[in-house]
Amino acid sequence: MASNTGAAAGGGGYFLAMIGSAVWFWNQADGFWEHVGALLQALVWPAFLIYDIFAFLNT
Repeated sequence: MASNTGAAAGGGGYFLAMIGSAVWFWNQADGFWEHVGALLQALVWPAFLIYDIFAFLNT
């Protein structure tokens, strides 16, 4: 029987990174549309971070 505990931990890490980046980008925004953009950036930023980490580790 396979264990899925690694997948749960990865999802939790991704969620924490998304919350942290949302706070960071929100504090940097000035207007309404910049706050909307901050939330959108927070959704995709952790994916770019993980991609860059794997690219670094692969070299």
